[in-house]
Amino acid sequence: MSTRTAPPAPPAESTGGPAPAPRPPAWQAAAAGLVAAAVALGAGEFVAGLLRAPSPVIAVGDRVIDLVPGPVKDAAIAVFGTNDKIALLVGILVLTAVLGAVLGLAAVRRFAVGAAGLALFGALGVAAALQDARASTLEAVLPSLVAAIAGIAALTLAVRTARHAIPAPAHPAVTDQRRSGVAAAATGGAGAGGEAWDGAAEGWRAEPKGRRSFLRTAGGLLVVAAAAGAVGRGLGARATAAASRAAVVLPRPRTAATPVPSGAALDVDGLSPFVTPNADFYRIDTALQVPQVDVATWRLRIAGMVDTPLTFSLQDLLDRDLMEADVTLACVSNEVGGGLVGNARWLGVRLDGLLAEAGIQEGATQIVGRAVDGFTVGFPTEVALDGRDALVAVAMNGEPLPVEHGFPARLVVPGLYGYVSATKWLAEIELTTLEGFDAYWVPRGWAKEAPIKTQSRIDVPRGLANLDAGRTAIAGVAWAQTRGIERVEVQVDDEPWQPARLADVPGPDTWRQWVYEWDATPGRHRIQVRATDGAGDTQPEQRTAPIPDGAAGWHSVVVQVRES
Repeated sequence: MSTRTAPPAPPAESTGGPAPAPRPPAWQAAAAGLVAAAVALGAGEFVAGLLRAPSPVIAVGDRVIDLVPGPVKDAAIAVFGTNDKIALLVGILVLTAVLGAVLGLAAVRRFAVGAAGLALFGALGVAAALQDARASTLEAVLPSLVAAIAGIAALTLAVRTARHAIPAPAHPAVTDQRRSGVAAAATGGAGAGGEAWDGAAEGWRAEPKGRRSFLRTAGGLLVVAAAAGAVGRGLGARATAAASRAAVVLPRPRTAATPVPSGAALDVDGLSPFVTPNADFYRIDTALQVPQVDVATWRLRIAGMVDTPLTFSLQDLLDRDLMEADVTLACVSNEVGGGLVGNARWLGVRLDGLLAEAGIQEGATQIVGRAVDGFTVGFPTEVALDGRDALVAVAMNGEPLPVEHGFPARLVVPGLYGYVSATKWLAEIELTTLEGFDAYWVPRGWAKEAPIKTQSRIDVPRGLANLDAGRTAIAGVAWAQTRGIERVEVQVDDEPWQPARLADVPGPDTWRQWVYEWDATPGRHRIQVRATDGAGDTQPEQRTAPIPDGAAGWHSVVVQVRES
């Protein structure tokens, strides 16, 4: 009967120096960093909610939007449309998770590196939040500071638990002795106490209870992070503008808009409605988190190169002579045939009346609109004084401005792209010079002046649609604010241009529906459209990109017509 020899016991005293700190498996190290990042985000969200301040994620995201070049912004909108902000937030969270995992891997080798990385995250959050016009110094610093401290504490606990989940590596001499037991293990031998040697690792196998301990700790920290984040979001919801908006009572306008003609809406399935519902109206702006304005403290200031600076509350504006106007707004980022355009009935105070009351000083050639979050637009003063229905708007389609669209007040200036005119969450109107100030998007490569270009779009049929042969409606909308649309023409393949039938409109500041009845023949066909405005100018054929002053070119679609 053979005897089994156990590996020798460790020597009583070490002769090779202290054993190195144990390193957990890579997945545990990465998980420790990921958990620490989650705790940091949750803590930052919680403190931000307490203070009603932007969270570190929002602060960093806002700065990313501020710093992104114009072409990158345009590309993001082209890819994600109105979901561009959601895509940015998801990207920030994914990047944070990846960096957290990297810091976890670094921390198990040298903890100071991981801790320094989390501290750097906190510093970046503070730097970003300090740029927010809405935040005080305390509100800018505290969420990111607490986030960094909580993250480092969570990393400490997670890494310590991960290290305790495995036995410390043996002294080299002991390791040599243990390796001598491999042959015994191969022939049925076992180590002292019956613990089998793992030939693939430098030590004994980790106890399952050690792994369970790490998973419990990591899971507990994730629960804490999620709870903190949820509570923080709930606390932040106290600052919503919903209650203020619900209390607003809109008076009847002194100057009502011209009734929408009965012939303004053509009966074509799939055609954009003449009035765009508020819920469907496009939203493109730089606010990663929609500003929540309390009308009790909100004020609109008219300042700069004026004789008499003025200040208005929302009620002050509501008590003035209000007028309605049907105006189509368009985003400069709208591609040819794109959907970043919409038409609404606005209620507000005429901008030229407010400026006349303040008294415009000689040389004030630019009007700058400032939002509560610091965003700015700028357009020539003469635009507001040429008789167009430029408004400080307080309502949209018969209800107070939706929070997403600028509650409690915004600028609406017919004929200008939104990035130079349509300030939402308006806080100040400043009179200055064109040379003295460049608004938000101008240094980022966009034109300083941006009148809306004449455009037309095919709504039906959709591109690559399969159609039946026979009479088919080709329909869409066209717009040229302040000039109006006088003619729309449709071309199928290389045949002559044909005039479309135009719907009625209440004025030149709205888009206009159009339709052309086509006798579709089997085969593949290319359809394109062009419009001519009230000044006699026809939109050019050549396509140009949105940057720097709006896209141009004919919209076209390709369809397939089946045999009848």
